[in-house]
Amino acid sequence: MFWANPQLRLAVEHGLDGVTVEAIADAANISRRTFSNYFASKEDAVLYGEQQRIQALVQRLRARPGTESAWTALRGAIGDFLHDLGEPQRDWVARTRLARRHPSLLARQLADHAGLERELAHAIAERDGGADADLRPRVMAAAFLAALRVSTHVWVEESQSRPLSEIMSAALDEISGAFR
Repeated sequence: MFWANPQLRLAVEHGLDGVTVEAIADAANISRRTFSNYFASKEDAVLYGEQQRIQALVQRLRARPGTESAWTALRGAIGDFLHDLGEPQRDWVARTRLARRHPSLLARQLADHAGLERELAHAIAERDGGADADLRPRVMAAAFLAALRVSTHVWVEESQSRPLSEIMSAALDEISGAFR
């Protein structure tokens, strides 16, 4: 639930620069030390829900049938993920908007996405019988994530007037010819 996430609520209310680790810890009723055991920074705390979604997407990709091509498995994984999620929650919109306004949060988000890109490339290489260093899995993972990122930005800019799944499907259709 969005407002049960004190770090995001505080960042939305006060801006990321107006929130301290101490304020987040106090709002969550935890000590500064406990906060530090879980998060390296307030940016990590604010992006926590996104990090959970990243892991869920990778898990769904790995769970897809081995008979599917890598591209089909990626599309199936995001479809499964969005179906299970339902319409994305307000926290997704809030994180996207915050990242666009705060360079430190955007940098952390991009670092997370680089990690996801490596994980996806590894899973694609495994599925295709290639190596992680091969160009195809890396390009496929990067293109896939670029399509998801652009889709999310369009969805936020359009005030969520269309389902995110519809926008993502259209974006993935635009690039699918290269990966069939």
